[in-house]
Amino acid sequence: MTPTPASPTRPSPNDLQSHLYASFLQRKTADVALRISGSWNAVYRLHRVVLIQAGYFQSLFTSGFSESRAKRSSHRADSEYIDIVFDDLNITRAGKVCIARLYGGGPPLWISPTLIPTPTSPLTPAFSSGPDYTPEQQGTFLPATLDISSSFSLPEGHHPASPRFLLSLLATATFLSIPSVASQALSAILRTVGPHTVIRYLNFALGRGIGPPDDVFSGGDYADRESEPAVGLEQVAELIVEDDSSFESLVNTPTREDPPVVSSEGDSAKEEPKHSHIGSAVDNDSDADSEYHEDVGGQGTAQIPEPIYYYGAMSDKVGEAASCWLTRWGIDMLRYEQQALSSVVGKMPEVRWSSSTQQTQWAADRPGSAPPEMRGSRHAVGRAGRIEPAVPVIWRRGGLTARWVRGILSSDALFVRGEKERYEMARDVVEIRRAARVAGETGEPEEVEEAEFEPLFREGIYYANMHLDDLMAISQDRSPSTGKPIVPLSVLQAAHWNYSALYHRITARALGSSSPSLSPSGGVKELGLGMSDADILKESLQSEEQNAAFYPIPGDSSLRLGDSTGLEGASMEQLFDLGTKKGAHSTEANFFGLEQAHRPAAAFVTGSASGSAATQWTSHPPFRFAVEFWDVDALKEKSRLHSHTVWYAGSLYNVYVQVVRKKGIQLGIYLHRQSTVDPIPASSTPVVQMLPPPPRDRSVVGRGSSASVSSPRPPSLAGSSIFRSHSPAPMSPLARTSTTASAPTSPAAASSSALSSSLPNSPGFARSSANLHGSSNSVGSLAGMPVMLPAMVPTGAPPQPYRDPRSAVSAYFTIACASATGASLTRFTSAPDVFSVSQSWGWKSSSLRAEEYLEVDAEGQSAAVVMPARREVSLRATVVLGVV
Repeated sequence: MTPTPASPTRPSPNDLQSHLYASFLQRKTADVALRISGSWNAVYRLHRVVLIQAGYFQSLFTSGFSESRAKRSSHRADSEYIDIVFDDLNITRAGKVCIARLYGGGPPLWISPTLIPTPTSPLTPAFSSGPDYTPEQQGTFLPATLDISSSFSLPEGHHPASPRFLLSLLATATFLSIPSVASQALSAILRTVGPHTVIRYLNFALGRGIGPPDDVFSGGDYADRESEPAVGLEQVAELIVEDDSSFESLVNTPTREDPPVVSSEGDSAKEEPKHSHIGSAVDNDSDADSEYHEDVGGQGTAQIPEPIYYYGAMSDKVGEAASCWLTRWGIDMLRYEQQALSSVVGKMPEVRWSSSTQQTQWAADRPGSAPPEMRGSRHAVGRAGRIEPAVPVIWRRGGLTARWVRGILSSDALFVRGEKERYEMARDVVEIRRAARVAGETGEPEEVEEAEFEPLFREGIYYANMHLDDLMAISQDRSPSTGKPIVPLSVLQAAHWNYSALYHRITARALGSSSPSLSPSGGVKELGLGMSDADILKESLQSEEQNAAFYPIPGDSSLRLGDSTGLEGASMEQLFDLGTKKGAHSTEANFFGLEQAHRPAAAFVTGSASGSAATQWTSHPPFRFAVEFWDVDALKEKSRLHSHTVWYAGSLYNVYVQVVRKKGIQLGIYLHRQSTVDPIPASSTPVVQMLPPPPRDRSVVGRGSSASVSSPRPPSLAGSSIFRSHSPAPMSPLARTSTTASAPTSPAAASSSALSSSLPNSPGFARSSANLHGSSNSVGSLAGMPVMLPAMVPTGAPPQPYRDPRSAVSAYFTIACASATGASLTRFTSAPDVFSVSQSWGWKSSSLRAEEYLEVDAEGQSAAVVMPARREVSLRATVVLGVV
């Protein structure tokens, strides 16, 4: 149908929208008055024809309810009153913004840039490392399509959107079924997961509400905004006072921890005889609604069940982002919290810390050094007058619950170098919480915490992959709080037996039988480690075997958690189906997809292990380790940047990354079986030289002559080496490849030959074999000092208790790559593959979101690298590796 041309005698659609919005602001010609009762009490005079754009009001006014029929008498022209009780405590006056959006108006939102992690400040600007750092204007950090400002200061007419406001906006838009607002709020939440928001967001995903009003961000532009109406909407509502006679018609008004918000907006409501009473439709039939609230209550008192508010896939998406962030940054935040605790005993007396979540008591502020919204709240003054970041409570009591402490510390995705370091991290976290409990800090009861700590140390750490010296040292560790061994000796003894059994299985095989079959069945059965459910049932008939753990031998899969793709322009149905296309259901029960992969033998007896996709299991735990790469964007095409080398089951392994531009700029990551006779490759390391401070003039920030798509790094001095690659091409889907080493002096080349593959034969998966070589060393200079980008450090071979004599082994593996900011994770999993000596298996994929690690210009080409990244700017990945 051809649109009607504009005419000076005919109003345009913009004129009509402006007219409706003016009627909304002035409360004129309304045909319905919504009388809201909940966290606030007010009357809103609105228009049915506008409200029915929201699914909630569409059903209310057009589906045969009594509200569908206007109840007007001939002598009364006032609008009909409909009472709506919001017993969902997450719905606050952010709902006014939702209603304003239906009229095509409402204030634009603003998020402080100090809340937004970026690839160059992944822990938010406040946590950027380096003695030169001070908060500076960085430009906008949010995409234009999100329609939210992130300028340095609050623009006039914008409403500041705190994390709590965003959560309330999401809850309200979901309840009212306004997809455009819900997707905007969800996108903003996913882009603001950081040190000061992760616990609030996780608690929201767990159904524990939006939390108390912001305290860490209470200064400046966020001050007292929780109790104020939205900017530009001050006169929309008519305030209801509790002694108003018409207020008596509302029954069972929900109560809150905090008193109802009171503002001065509007006039008092008029009394009307006509009322309809509508309650918010909170689903209390799910299992989650009866869930025990772990961080509430004390001992000796009856627990009153608290309501659990669950918003389907949107809650799960927020939970995915928060849990992914915790696995990437958990070790870093623990170090910050340990430093904070050290200040209590006088080592750093400038900062005093309280035990409650996100509360910090400040000794002083550095005048003029912080932006307005950060002064007095976001920073502390440290040594030498340097601004120090405020450290939120994450691992301490008041942050994560004990159950989530166990879940994150035992997760395969936790970024920690190895099992020994995982044990040390778990020990430190548990002892911090135990000491706080002994000191009288409030939190979960002792029996609740210890019921989680016991399986953490018994099952969450794979001692079978530790050296005997480490096991001996752990056996001597005793808790200073309880005086008991941290790990029972029987657990360590069983782990050493498991290690010895695998050693015997590998070394006792005759050399003549070491050549594996290339068939899937032959590969899995090579060492005879794979077991079916029936095999495990036979072994678990004996009571002493009921607690034995079994680990899944996975199939081929790929999964992305916490990403924000598919949100823009999504309908409510699509938003609620966000998790159905991934092939795995991420919920709170499995720590939003990051649950440790193992099952006890008893689960096979009861059938509770049947939910796993695995068809084969092994009694030997896989080897878990983490790798980290710096300055990946300085890597030349087809060059390799290696991780440190590890030893597992008689073989050496490392991981390397490559930049691939054959089908666009992609990042490949590969697991490599290292030869024991070839030199161990140098591993990636951050540049440790003192760097000059970044320029304060945003106009000179860049990475070359072309404008950079992602947040650029500071430029270097003259004389720095510039590395640039070309050959732009469209992005390709996920591709899985195998590579074998060749002489380092050979010219760079790539030749493909087909190999058999157990991956699905679909356009989304491709597999090839290639011989790739070339040096990854690129030397430049910085202020007269030699700098290698990417920087590498020579490393020796790790201790090798024994060697696998076979030239080829069969192993399954998983590589999980965290995003640059940590709020999402891409996990690639491979069924058992044959690893010959010096052979690699891995993936190159656009789903790795190479633009997060590779600076690209406006034309899609890699931008010039002119400055090393900070230490926290890196590509982190965790690897799970198991032989079969």
